[in-house]
Parts: sequence; C-alpha cells; structure tokens
Amino acid sequence: MKKISSYIWEYRFPYLLAITSLLIAVTLDMIAPRLTARVVDDVIVGGNIGELKYLLLGFLGIGLGRCVFQYVKEYTFDKNGAKISGDMRRDLFRHIQGLSADFFDKTNTGELMARVKEDIDRIWDAMGYVSMLLIEVVYHTGIILVCMYILNWKLALIPTAAMLLCGSFAVIMERRLGRVYEEISEENAALNTVAEENLAGVRTVKAFAREKFEISKFLSHNKRYYDLNMEQSKVFVRYYPCFTVVTKVLPLLTILVGGKFVIDGEMTLGQMTAFVEYSNNIVWPMEMLGWLTNSFSAAVASNKKVKKIYEEKPSIVETTNPVNIEKVSGKICFDHVSFHKADQYEILHDISFTVEAGRTLGIMGATGAGKTSIVQLLQRMYDATDGAIYLDDVNIKELTLQQLRTSVSFVMQDVFLFSDTINENIKLGKKEYIDFRTVRKASTQAQASGFIEHMEEAYDTVIGERGVGLSGGQKQRISIARALAKKDPVLVLDDSTSALDMETEHLIQQTLKTLENTTKIIIAHRISAVRHADEIIVLEGGAIAERGTHEQLLAAGGLYYETYESQYGEVRDHGSKFL
Repeated sequence: MKKISSYIWEYRFPYLLAITSLLIAVTLDMIAPRLTARVVDDVIVGGNIGELKYLLLGFLGIGLGRCVFQYVKEYTFDKNGAKISGDMRRDLFRHIQGLSADFFDKTNTGELMARVKEDIDRIWDAMGYVSMLLIEVVYHTGIILVCMYILNWKLALIPTAAMLLCGSFAVIMERRLGRVYEEISEENAALNTVAEENLAGVRTVKAFAREKFEISKFLSHNKRYYDLNMEQSKVFVRYYPCFTVVTKVLPLLTILVGGKFVIDGEMTLGQMTAFVEYSNNIVWPMEMLGWLTNSFSAAVASNKKVKKIYEEKPSIVETTNPVNIEKVSGKICFDHVSFHKADQYEILHDISFTVEAGRTLGIMGATGAGKTSIVQLLQRMYDATDGAIYLDDVNIKELTLQQLRTSVSFVMQDVFLFSDTINENIKLGKKEYIDFRTVRKASTQAQASGFIEHMEEAYDTVIGERGVGLSGGQKQRISIARALAKKDPVLVLDDSTSALDMETEHLIQQTLKTLENTTKIIIAHRISAVRHADEIIVLEGGAIAERGTHEQLLAAGGLYYETYESQYGEVRDHGSKFL
C-alpha cells in the first residue's frame, strides 16, 4: 500500500500553492488588528485624522487579498483531496481485483463496498477540508500567539493556558473517538453486507415470506450502528462544551486583565483593542479542535481498515519468467491432481485425464463431487494442492493468468449478467475484438437470437442487475453465446443447460459438434449433455469412480448406468431422439 504521504508528494506543487495561499490569507488576517490599534491610538486618541484614509485603504487591501487567497486555498485543497481520494480508490479497487478467489470466499461484499466508498470518503475529507483547517489552525494559533507576546507577554499567558487546556481535551477526545470509529466502520460494513444480500436476493426473500425476519435482522444491525453513533456523539458532546466554555471566558479575561494593564500604563488602549481582537480570533481554532479531532479520528480509523485490505496478498501469483504459447491448440492434461482449501477436507483426490485438442470430455457426478473445482483449478482460481495441470503440455503455473484465462471460454453454473445491454454482455471479455456480426452468430448458435430479436430494442436491450427480467434459460443462453463469441480454444460448460428444455439443449449440442477445433469440457447432471463426449469421467467423493465412453459406461452397469436409468428408464422404450 502506498503511504498517504506518497499520494501527497505526487501533488506537492498544488499543495505548496494551497499552503502558501493559506499562510498569506492568515497573515493578512493578523495584520488587521494592528491597523485597528493604529486607528484607536493615532486617530481616535491622537486625533491624527489624516492617517485614517491610509488605514482604511489598508483594511480594503487586506479584505481583497484575503478573498483571493482564501478562494485559491479552499479550491486547491478540495481539488487535491478529490484527486488523492480518486487515486486511492482506484489503487484499492485494483488491489482487490488482483486478489485471488480464496480472499472473496472469506470476505463479504458489503465490507469491501464500505472500504472502497465510505472509508475512502473519510480519508478524502481528511486530505482536503480537514487537513486545510488543521494547517490553518496551527499557523493561525502560532502567529496570533507571537503577535500577543509582542504586544504584552504577561497578558499572552492567558490564551496560552487556554490553548494548552483545549489541546488536552482534544487529545483525550481523539483517543476515545478512535476506538468508537473503528467499531462504527466494522458495523457499517456489516450493515452494507446485510442490505446488499437482501436487495440482491429480494425475490428469494419474498418467495419464502421472510420479509419480517430479514427486516428484523437489518434492524438489529441498524440499532447497533445507531448505538455506536450515539456513543460517538456522547463523547463529542461530553467534551465539546469544555471548548465552548474556554472560548467564551477567554475574551472576558483578556478584557479584564488588559483593562488593568491599560490603567497601570503597561499597554495603550489601541494595543489592548488589538489584543482583544486577537483573543477573539484565537477562539475559533479552539472551537474547531473538537470537530477536527472528530473528523481526524474517523479518517485514521478508516485508513486502518484500508490497510488491512492491502495486507492481503494474492495466493495465485505468476512466475517471474512466464512461458508464452504462440498459438494455443487446447490440449488439457490433469496429472494426479489433488485439491483442498485451507482447513477443509480434500475436495479432489488424484484426478488424472487428458483431453486432446478439439476433443470433448464429459464430467458427471453428484452434487459436491468436485466437478466445478476441476474447472476452477484449470483457470487457476485456486492452485492444486498436489499434482500438475497442463495446457498444450505447459504447466499452467508457467503461463500468465492473462493467456491462461483468455484461452478458456467458461459458461458458469451460476450465470452472472451485468446491468448493461445484451450486446455488451455477450462481448464481455473481448469487447474490442468482437463485432456485432459475431454477436448475432453466437446468439443464433446458442439459441438465444429468437427471444432477443423479439425484444423492443433487441441486442441493445438493457437487462436488469444480474439479468433480472430474464428467465433462467434465457440467461443461460446469453451466457453460452458469450462463450461462443470469444472463439477460445477451450470451451467449458458447467451445468450450463440445466434450465433449458430438451429440444433447446439438443440444438445446442448440435452446435457444439460443429466446433471441431475447440476443446470442450462439459460438466452436467444430464446424460444427454455428455453422451456424445469422447470420454466421460464420473466423480464420486472427489475421485474418479468411472471413465469411458457412453456405451462403455452403460455396459459397466455402475454409477453412470444408475444415473441413466433414473433419468431415462421410463422413456427409453419410446425411442426419444434425445437419448
């Protein structure tokens, strides 16, 4: 993770301009009380009326200067803060995208959304408005104290003591707020997760009449979030009146003690007037300390949360000197592959098979047998615990992830469509290479063109989030069209026709037969999806229990035969064309 100081250094010149403008604006502000002292001592007391016009011009110049430099200061700080937060959000998102699948197995989407949005926003606030005010408070306070000590060092001890008292309150408050803000950040992530899950699965919630339960769950997190914010408010309210009392008493003490000094001849009336004006000017930094401490504590807590994300490293890494296959033909080989996730039972055990380029492998097995894990290992979403996987006789660990994953078209079991047009969803992955003609051809091959072209805007139809508004079969066909449009040397279908009727599945099977130069791995529960494969393997308990062609496995009378009987035993005698 880049340190925040590194981001600031990238914008050092704009920050230098902003800080210079800030210093000039505050310095001009500090000159005004000295002019006020001259007005009192020289014009009102001394009767030098001729000097008044020059003093008034001085006030005018100070006012105009402050307008210009205050604008430059505020605009530049805000712009820098926005740019830094944009860079931080970009870098954080890139880091998250670069993490491996095992990170997302253990991390909620809501938590990541909170880090990318709310936590970066708090850091943005600290880098812009809050940092500007902190610098201004420090310089403003310092220069006022210098001016006060020049006027009368004895009287200046009063505001110095007040500043030390307010500083102590600020330190105590910051420590207490730091803990609260960390808990608020955690609960914010939990609240986001609950909201995201329920909104994404709102149809499931309604289908099972779980509205009351889900509302109750959300309200419990909302109550916790409310309680933490109230705790933060109580800390703030407990200490903020201390700042207010100090700032109200300070001018009064200054007038009382300063008046005594004027009577005793230690100060002129103009000097005391300037001193009172300075004491009024030092009030607002004291009042701001509480609010600034509050905002700064939130930013520090958010930065800690962001750092935790950066501490995560991808478990899937590329080799230093990767091999580049000039033209991938699509040969796949699993050599005694075993796999288990951390602290879990073995998912795959001693899996070996070879699929020559252009051939078809069918994979069957009960739910949880490890079928999808084979595909995940092929794409290096995870690395095999033992054994090796080869693409065109090259260990996939020696390839770049880019070449490996762009060589495999994957139709996922859980279809994910983006909230975009059908055209853009099909072009996903190779948008710059796939033209509309290819999109339409792939849709026809996937038996999707019929329902797409009956829509009012056809391929330009914007589908809802995750394909809301489309049936399961329609989403599967769009997903198949997406894979076919890529024309990659390896095509993997993970139970991708489960929502299709037998007629449509049969037509897609005919399409797959025409892809002679494409290596196909078909994972399915239906016999009809794999029966024409060159080899079929049947998984049981993460190991290969049976293997062979359709006819060989039927003749063996094992698991495959039992599956066949359960699916087609009653209809096989009717001569269905799908058998």
